[in-house]
Amino acid sequence: MSSFPTSLSSPTVPQHSATPFSTLHPDIIQTNIFTRLDGPTLAAAACASSELYFLSTEEKLWRNICNSTWPSINDPRISHVISTFSAGYRSFFSDSFPVLDHQQSLKHNLDFSSIITTELISCVDIYYKNSLIISKTQEIETVTGWFLCSPFRVDLFDLKESVLTPIEHGGLGDTWLNDIEENLTLSWILINPVQKQSVNLSSGRAVSVERHWLTGEIQARFATILAGDERSETEFVKCEVVVTCGGKEGGDVHVREVSLQVEDMEGRNLSGRDSLVILEKAMENGRRKRGNGKEGKKKYEEFVERKRERRERKQRRERSLDMACIATGVSIFLAIWSFVLFSCTETR
Repeated sequence: MSSFPTSLSSPTVPQHSATPFSTLHPDIIQTNIFTRLDGPTLAAAACASSELYFLSTEEKLWRNICNSTWPSINDPRISHVISTFSAGYRSFFSDSFPVLDHQQSLKHNLDFSSIITTELISCVDIYYKNSLIISKTQEIETVTGWFLCSPFRVDLFDLKESVLTPIEHGGLGDTWLNDIEENLTLSWILINPVQKQSVNLSSGRAVSVERHWLTGEIQARFATILAGDERSETEFVKCEVVVTCGGKEGGDVHVREVSLQVEDMEGRNLSGRDSLVILEKAMENGRRKRGNGKEGKKKYEEFVERKRERRERKQRRERSLDMACIATGVSIFLAIWSFVLFSCTETR
């Protein structure tokens, strides 16, 4: 490789001073500097100059960054799919690392006719205190009648499968719940091989950690709120990953279930057909931005509040309708009895 242009170098460099960055050989920058950077830092460095941008486009750099960030993609099948992206691993990182912000609703009802996706690949990585505890991929076909008509749901584990974790069961107190909320992180990347796009549907950190009312198991929820269509019940939808943990007090904790579902504002799970339309539009049009780890929980709470307000409005309408029906029934009853009494009086 050729060195940087002399125009980027200082006019005079005293012998006792440090070597200017612009005089470093490109090989040194790529092998000794860029290899020590994480993805966001490397992307920021690429914006400094055209020369650094050119050096930062090396595929090997981004492949190493992606594989270390998401161990689940370190698989020949996934590697081949990512290699078909417009800029390979650099495009994949750009799609998958930032926080997804898709708040613009479709201006028509969910239209499935333009969808050409035949399969979706899920790449899931779960960490506890920065230690990897689960790394797994899951492929699902999206053209079968069962997928299109059934509620959309992706289960990472089989029914009897579980994973041992380093989490210690904290009993019935809230300390255990707070520990999971603060230290459990999750990435759920959904890849569309046909469209050559990907999206991270996780909020990163849990937006809610609760104890199941019946089983006592802990459910950590990771959610992303996406725009739906013009219908009120799907104006916004919730892509939610639920991680279910269980174990005996003072003993080991196992992750027993990890699942992804899409839910509308009525609390109903969307079908595979409708979910596929929303997810594909989010991949294509959703903005990616650098998050601070708190936006996910804030938007989740706003979604929950909208659901509560919607439910209360619906209950008020139903109560008003019930009162109107009762009043109408009473009026009809009184009218009939008045007619009967009047008829009896006339007969006499």
